[in-house]
Amino acid sequence: MLDQFEMRADDMPSEMQSLLRAYPRDTWEAHPGFKEKTRHWLGAHRMFRQLSASVRKEAESYLNGDKDAQDYAGRLSYRGGALVGNLHGHHGWEDHSYFPELSAADPRFNAGLEVLEKDHADLDVVLDSFTRTANRTIKLIQLDETAAREEAGKLHGVALTIEAFLQRHLTDEEELAVPIILHHRLRG
Repeated sequence: MLDQFEMRADDMPSEMQSLLRAYPRDTWEAHPGFKEKTRHWLGAHRMFRQLSASVRKEAESYLNGDKDAQDYAGRLSYRGGALVGNLHGHHGWEDHSYFPELSAADPRFNAGLEVLEKDHADLDVVLDSFTRTANRTIKLIQLDETAAREEAGKLHGVALTIEAFLQRHLTDEEELAVPIILHHRLRG
């Protein structure tokens, strides 16, 4: 399933990690420039990781016969909708507000920010596929459970893709953005 979508395989360029070397992840919370806004932003990332894992695990439970079809449909609708809607809103805000703020503070990292914006566009394609497949799965649960299970299998593959995509993208995003924030004392 992962090969069905365009996902960046390359690491961020090494020059994008220059501030990360000065501000390693394990020092962020103790830094005086680490403020509540950054903590909330990282918390949103944590929520996306948890939601994507939850959507995948729920599909696995349904496919394994451990979850009732109606219960699964309700959970998929709620959690899948929350994942897609919140990711779109979050990435839109980053592209139009957050990344321009980081770019203005330190234009050396514009190439990295462009990579992250491209990731957002690529993830939109995956989220669109997830939404269409989830909607078909929910509808088929009402009509034909055998077909619903087949569609849920496809959905599980897309959920795995989202989870892998987010793991890479969110980590790269954090490791580029937070050192800029700390170095320039932004978001205070």
